[in-house]
Amino acid sequence: MSQPTKNNAEAKPADVGLPDLKVDEYADYAKDLERILQAHSWQASESVLASMRKNIDAWTKVSGAFMTPMLGKHWLDYTLDASQRSVLYTDALRQRGNLFVEHEEGSDKTVLSWDHEMVVDGTTLARPVNYSLVRIVPPAGVTVREDGRPYIIIDPRAGHGSGIGGFKNESEVGAAIHQGHPTYFVTFTRLPVPGQTLADVTAAEADFVREVRRRHPDSPKPVVIGNCQGGWAAMLLAATNPDITGPVVANGAPLSYWAGQKGKNPMRYLGGLVGGATTVKLLSDLGNGQFDGASLVSNFERLSPSNTWWSKYYSLWDQVDTEVPRFVGFERWWGSFYYMTPKEISWIVENLFVGNRLGRGCANLNERTHVDLRNINSPIIIFASHGDNITPPQQALGWIADHYKDVEEIRARGQRILYTLHENVGHLGIFVSSSVAKKEHDQIISTLKAIEALAPGLYELDIAEVQGEGVEKSFKVSFAERSIAQMMEQTGGDDSNRSFAAVARFSEIGTELYDLTLRPFVQAMSNETTAKLLADTSPMRMQRWLESDRNPLMQPLKGLAEEVRQQRRPAADDNPFRIMERAGAGLVTQWLDNARDMQNAMIEWNFHLLWGAPAVQAMGEQLSRTVSEAPREDLRTLTSVQDALDRIELGDFADGVIRMLIFLAQSRKEVRRSRLERSNRMLMATEPFASMKPKHRTRMIHKESLIVGYEPEAALAALPKLIVSIEDRRRAMALCEEIAGARDEMSPETLGMLDRLARVLDLEPSPGLGETEPLRKIA
Repeated sequence: MSQPTKNNAEAKPADVGLPDLKVDEYADYAKDLERILQAHSWQASESVLASMRKNIDAWTKVSGAFMTPMLGKHWLDYTLDASQRSVLYTDALRQRGNLFVEHEEGSDKTVLSWDHEMVVDGTTLARPVNYSLVRIVPPAGVTVREDGRPYIIIDPRAGHGSGIGGFKNESEVGAAIHQGHPTYFVTFTRLPVPGQTLADVTAAEADFVREVRRRHPDSPKPVVIGNCQGGWAAMLLAATNPDITGPVVANGAPLSYWAGQKGKNPMRYLGGLVGGATTVKLLSDLGNGQFDGASLVSNFERLSPSNTWWSKYYSLWDQVDTEVPRFVGFERWWGSFYYMTPKEISWIVENLFVGNRLGRGCANLNERTHVDLRNINSPIIIFASHGDNITPPQQALGWIADHYKDVEEIRARGQRILYTLHENVGHLGIFVSSSVAKKEHDQIISTLKAIEALAPGLYELDIAEVQGEGVEKSFKVSFAERSIAQMMEQTGGDDSNRSFAAVARFSEIGTELYDLTLRPFVQAMSNETTAKLLADTSPMRMQRWLESDRNPLMQPLKGLAEEVRQQRRPAADDNPFRIMERAGAGLVTQWLDNARDMQNAMIEWNFHLLWGAPAVQAMGEQLSRTVSEAPREDLRTLTSVQDALDRIELGDFADGVIRMLIFLAQSRKEVRRSRLERSNRMLMATEPFASMKPKHRTRMIHKESLIVGYEPEAALAALPKLIVSIEDRRRAMALCEEIAGARDEMSPETLGMLDRLARVLDLEPSPGLGETEPLRKIA
C-alpha cells in the first residue's frame, strides 16, 4: 500500500466529517488572545508607573505643606471651607435635579445658548417627526449675509437632547455665524411621533434643506454639519438626496462601527456581549413601544468610571465657586433623556451598531431606498481625533476603505473626501471645546469657501498654527493628497471584520427567535404604567429625582446656599489640608482608572474568546465582505468617464483653463488654501466662469479631472484646440500663473509644468522654470 501524501493527510479531518478548519487558524486565534492580554497589560503597567510618579510628587508636596507652625489655623480654615463647599456642592446637585424634573415633565427647552426662531415644525410635515428646523438669530454687532452660504447643524440623537453644537459662544454655531453665514439648527423633542422611522427623519431633514434653499435662492447649496450620530444622519441625507446638499462635515461620526484596533476602545465590543439587536427590542417592548435613551447614556458612562462616579463631582467640589454654571449647564444636556421608537433604534442597531451595514455599503433606509455613500456629490469633510474613545479615527474613516478600492475610484466618481485628525481631544471636546472651535471648526468653515475648487480625490486637511495668540492666532491650511492605505495607517490601522460579522449574524438569528417566541408575551405584559415605573426607577433617573426639590430634604438648600455665598471664606490653595485633599482625590481617580483598564481588558478578552474562534467566525463569513472587496469594475466603463474621454478635444477657453489648473495641481504634492482661494475667486469673478451655475462649474472640474487622469498626454496635446487665439492663450497662462502664486514658493515640478503648458500653447516660457515630471495616468 502506498504511503499517503501530504495532501491526503491534510484532507483526512474533512473525510471524517470534522470542520474544514486549519490548525494555523486556531494558532492565530490563541495568539490574538495573547496579544490582547499583552496590550492591556502594557497599558496598565504604563498607567501604574505614571500614577506612581504623580503620587510621589503629590505626597512630597503634602509632607512639605504640613511642615508649618500654623497647622491649627489651617485646619480651622479648611473645615469652614469644606463645610461651605458641601452646601454649595449639594445645591448644585439640587439645581441639576430640578432641571431634570422640568425636562421629565414635558419641557422641550434645549441647551442651545443662542436666540433662535422656528422655521419648520416637523410635526406639520406630510411624514410627521419630532424634529424641527430653527434659525439662529445673530447677536448684536454680527451681520449675516443673506446671499452667503447657509449652514445647517445636526446634533446627535443618542439618548441626549439637541443643542450641544451651540452650547456656548465658541462653538460650531459661533464659528459659522461670526463669519456672516445664515445658520440653522436641527432640534428634536423628548418624545418621538408614534411610528416614526429613520426614513421619515431623513425625509424631514431633506425638507429642511429645501426650505433653507428656498430662503436663500442666490446662495450656494447649504453646508450640513453633523455631530457624532448626527454625522451619519447627515451622510444619510446627502447620500439619498445628493442634488440638494452642499458640503457635508461629519464630526466624530461613527460610520464604520466594526473598525478599530485590538487593545483599544472597547465600546465596539459591547454589542457582541449584550445580545445584539435582541436587547434593544426587548427594552423597547418593556418601554411600551418606546426605547429609553438613558440606556445609551449609561453605556457612555461605563467607558470612564472615574469621570462618571468621581472626577466630575470632585471637580465641582474642588472649584465650587466657579464650576457650578458649567457643571449644571452640561449636566442639563447629559441628564436629559430622550426616547426613540422601536423602529428607529432597531434600524440604528441593525444597520450601524451591530450590523455595520452602512459602513459595508448594504444599508437600506426603507424598502424603496438603498443607501450608497458613493452617491454623495458634494465634498465630504471628516473630523476625527486619536483621543476619542467613543468614535476613534478608524470608525470615522474606515468606511472609505470599505467603499473604494483606491483613490482612483474616488476620482472617477467625482468625489472630494477630506479628513483632519486631532491628536488628543476627546469625543465631546470635538463639539464643545473652545480651542477646537477656534481652530478646527473655524478653519473648516473658512476653508469650505475654497474646497469646491479642489479636483476630486482624497485629501488630508492639515491645519497648522503659524503665529499669534488668542483671536490674533493665524493658521496655515493645506490639502495633501493621500492614498487610502496612507489614511488608514494614520488612523492606526484596522483589524478583521470576521468576529463582528459573526455577532451580526447571531443578532439576526436572535431577533427572529425573539419575534417568534417571547415578544408577544413581553408586549402583552407591558403598559404605560409599567414602562413609567421602569424608567423612573432606573439608577440615572432615581439619582436626579432624589437630588431635586421633589425630595423634601433638599428644599432648604436654596436659602442656605444663598447665606453661604454671602459669608464665603474659601481656604487658600496652599492650605496643607487642601493639598492633601487633592492628592487623595488623585488616588481615587487612579484606582477607578485601574478598574476601567481591567474592565476594558475583560470586555475585549471575552468578546474575542467568544467570537474570535474560527468555527464561530465562519458563521458570519458572508456578512464580513465589503463593497471594496468585490471584483473591481473597469472604471473606464463608467458613463461619466466615457463621456469625459469623448470630449478630450471638445470645449472652449473655460475647459482649457480648468484643464491647465488640474495639471498644475497634479504637479504639487499638496495644495495650500491660499492657492485654492485664488482659484475660487477666479471661478467666481472671472468670465466666462462667473456667469456659470455652480453645478456647471463642478461638472466641468470633474470632467477635466477625468480627462487629465485617464489620458494626460492626449489632454495636454488637445489644449491648443480648446484655447485657439493667441490672446486667449496668453490670458489663460496669466490666470494660471496668478493662481499658482509667487515663483519662489513653487516646486520645481510646478515650474516644469508651467513650462510644458506654455510650450504646448506655442507661448514663450517664462524664465527660471524647473524640471518636468512624466504625466501621471490613472489607468
